[in-house]
Amino acid sequence: MEMKGKVYVVLLMVLGIFSWSCVAREHEYGDALHKSLLYFEAQRSGRLPYNQRVTWRGHSGLTDGLEQGVDLVGGYYDAGDHVKFGLPMAFTVTMLSWSAIEFGQEIKDAGELQYALEAIKWGTDYFVKAHTEPNVLWAEVGDGDTDHYCWQRPEDMTTPRQAYKIDKNKPGSDLAGETAAAMAAASMVFRKTNPHYSHLLLNHAQELFEFADKYRGSYDSSIEAVKSYYGSISGYKDELLWAALWLHRATGREEYLDYVVENAECFGGTGWAMMEFSWDVKYAGVQILAAKLLLEGNYAPRHERTLQQYKAKAEHYICASLGKNAGNNLERTRKGMLFVRQWNNMQHVTGAAFLLMTYSQYLAEADQELRCPDGPVQPNEVFEFAKSQTDYILGSNPMHTSYLVGYGEKFPKRVHHRGASIVSFKKSDGFIGCTQGYDDWFGRSKPNPNVLVGAIVGGPDSRDRFRDRRENFMQTEACTYNTAPMVGVFAKLNSLLVPKQEMVLEQENDQQSSNPGSQSS
Repeated sequence: MEMKGKVYVVLLMVLGIFSWSCVAREHEYGDALHKSLLYFEAQRSGRLPYNQRVTWRGHSGLTDGLEQGVDLVGGYYDAGDHVKFGLPMAFTVTMLSWSAIEFGQEIKDAGELQYALEAIKWGTDYFVKAHTEPNVLWAEVGDGDTDHYCWQRPEDMTTPRQAYKIDKNKPGSDLAGETAAAMAAASMVFRKTNPHYSHLLLNHAQELFEFADKYRGSYDSSIEAVKSYYGSISGYKDELLWAALWLHRATGREEYLDYVVENAECFGGTGWAMMEFSWDVKYAGVQILAAKLLLEGNYAPRHERTLQQYKAKAEHYICASLGKNAGNNLERTRKGMLFVRQWNNMQHVTGAAFLLMTYSQYLAEADQELRCPDGPVQPNEVFEFAKSQTDYILGSNPMHTSYLVGYGEKFPKRVHHRGASIVSFKKSDGFIGCTQGYDDWFGRSKPNPNVLVGAIVGGPDSRDRFRDRRENFMQTEACTYNTAPMVGVFAKLNSLLVPKQEMVLEQENDQQSSNPGSQSS
């Protein structure tokens, strides 16, 4: 009996090790969440606060708007350069806010809610400044062409800081609409913790939506400087629908839903079956928000038919992402990463991961399944695919590389980013000029002196290959809108991982305590 007991104990130990190895292979989603929020502090423009955690950064852009007689200090740099582009910045804030709305409790449980709110508010504070009149919104600070001639730290910036605006004579419904969506979504986030600020944001959102709808036009037709960088390929109609839905969600006012229903066909909301979701193309997000209303039963009978059409298009996107859309699916790499295009493909992966995880939650709460052309799909299958994309980002890929900088043992060390690639001014305060930056820092083969923690880079190509080279900007440049959707995704996965680990431990303890042989060792 004693020998059998010892054998059984060894078996239990092996099983225990196996169980823990399964858990260990799960990614540290809480760590990923923590790091993702740090990234937004690295992208801050303006006068940095006393509690700034990314200490290699300093104040920058302190005269933005001065030539135009307006205070445009603050906001975010979108990527590795120092232009403040309004459209991707607003989309970033919308996605951060949506993450906080859907997964706020999970973010709070992880101890990161304060930092998520600060990340949102850094953007919305800037939007309040930029919206100087009901029909005026400052769209951009800096010029992409001149900025790209320089490789400087933001603290040394010598490039022109020309500011550009949209108004009733030079409209930009896409920019005004996205900024309205961002401020409406953020107003929901701050409703309990800062009601006065929430009310201020909602007022700005409503004014901006009226401006966007009354004076229609694409902002890249009004601002020539933006065309080569963030041109609005999808036009402005998706942003008008997007803004109206967020205002409906923030206010509950039926007039906004009426707008979405009445313009569903002519604005493409129920006509476009989308295969991507991004800073430019919002249709899939619009369709999923509309589907949520239908799943919840939160609509008037006159809206039902149109909401059903929106839901059908939303599920086209979800089914295409899952590969269950009768052959009309999103492309994937050999190892399963969604692939939309070569340049910064990871933005499409993170956007899809968020939409799929959010929609799986909507389906589960409504006790419904997804009906794809290739057959029914349960909410947990949608969730698991979103998780697989997340795990790919974090290192479960052929390169064994985490595309979230600073996470895991292997991650990109040569991110295409001016500030990260040049020694911090706190270690070397001598001025670094445009050409000096290129000569001394851009061309170096060594890793960046500053780690851009939490940045999600452009990622691998269609064959899962990735080259960690600073000049390979299509793969190594990171953008705020890559990371923003993952804040909610990381928080949700983290909330599920901790109970799973605790359950494995409890099961092992129960097995050992209930086996008499385990005491004979």
